[in-house]
Amino acid sequence: MSQKKTDRREFLKRSAAVAGAVGLGAAKPALGQDHEHTPVAPEPEAFIRGSDEMTAYGSRSRFVNSVRIPHGGRESPDAFGLDFHIATPLQDSVGEITPSSLHYMGTTRGSFVPDIDPDKHRLMVHGMVDNPIVFSMEDLKRMPSVTRKHFIECAGNRSRSSHTTIQETHGMTSNAEWTGVLLSTVLKEAGVHADADWVVAEGVEEVKGASSIPMAKAMDDCLLCYGMNGEPVRPQQGFPLRLLAPGFEGIFNVKWLRRIKVVDEYYMTYNDYGHLTRDPVNAALGYQIGPKSVITYPSGGQQLPGAGSAANAAYAVATSSGVVKKLRDRAKVEQAAAVAAAWVAAEAVAAKAAVQVPRPEAPASARSDLSSAREPKLCLSQVAKTHAAEMAELKRRLAELERGAQ
Repeated sequence: MSQKKTDRREFLKRSAAVAGAVGLGAAKPALGQDHEHTPVAPEPEAFIRGSDEMTAYGSRSRFVNSVRIPHGGRESPDAFGLDFHIATPLQDSVGEITPSSLHYMGTTRGSFVPDIDPDKHRLMVHGMVDNPIVFSMEDLKRMPSVTRKHFIECAGNRSRSSHTTIQETHGMTSNAEWTGVLLSTVLKEAGVHADADWVVAEGVEEVKGASSIPMAKAMDDCLLCYGMNGEPVRPQQGFPLRLLAPGFEGIFNVKWLRRIKVVDEYYMTYNDYGHLTRDPVNAALGYQIGPKSVITYPSGGQQLPGAGSAANAAYAVATSSGVVKKLRDRAKVEQAAAVAAAWVAAEAVAAKAAVQVPRPEAPASARSDLSSAREPKLCLSQVAKTHAAEMAELKRRLAELERGAQ
């Protein structure tokens, strides 16, 4: 009996080996070409001669031609040299990180890029604090640092009927690896007063881009970034220091950061004024970028090289953590859709809360005094405090869904 079993095993092994050999010999490659009838790769067209420039700071291949483009109907730079909005080439993206040189750019109504000497730059933290402090860049770099991946997206990142590529429809967003100090570390060093509910962050640009940010967000995950993708933040991205508010609209990520004022009121800055509307949902959640996804390849203007399969790359944004991921697995894309559904539920909760609070008329002009900001602050803080438990539960659900999408 034992001998028969052994013979049967050997017979099956030989049969499988023969079948496999026949199958392999007859199979045609799904992608590429039959190696038996294809010549080896050709010799290089030329060789690159070394140079001091290449030694000091490498460059990409001359065959790679991904470029940014002006966005929003205004040239960048314009006739005066002002930069406005510049879109990143998402259709050519490889992986999850946007190269620093291709990261999208947005400015407050167009501006010149400040040329700042980091040795002379200072960050002032003042207002409702026990110890007003002025930090040099070296001071900040001596503090505990973190490195995290976060996306930034302009609130105007949307499609128009005239757009034909995803660079035009979605190019005002990018994902990078940021290094810096947690804003909470700096605020704790200064000693924030118990009744301080907001911080106002101000940049050096000519328009003095400034934004009001809730203290809860400032103490949560905001970063003071001096590093980007393994090197110093680039001038168009806020060199030498920028604020990063993960998941918030791009305009809140103040560049060329020079001042943080701790206050107990919602300031009516130039940037803040655009977020005051009669719509209670916008009043409660207008800061946050909602979930968004797009297929980057193949996309508008692109063609597949020939017959065969292609793995679509869905560029999915998980906004509660400010992280962008590329998803190729259908189940994970569906999980990302569940995250979006949870955000819809969060908006419904906030809308219900905001309706209970009288909404004032927006002031006729944008001002920075405290008196113009008292009632808007009431609306936002009432939403946060009255429904804290419900929002915490939604945040927990979002975290679970996002972990499943990883």
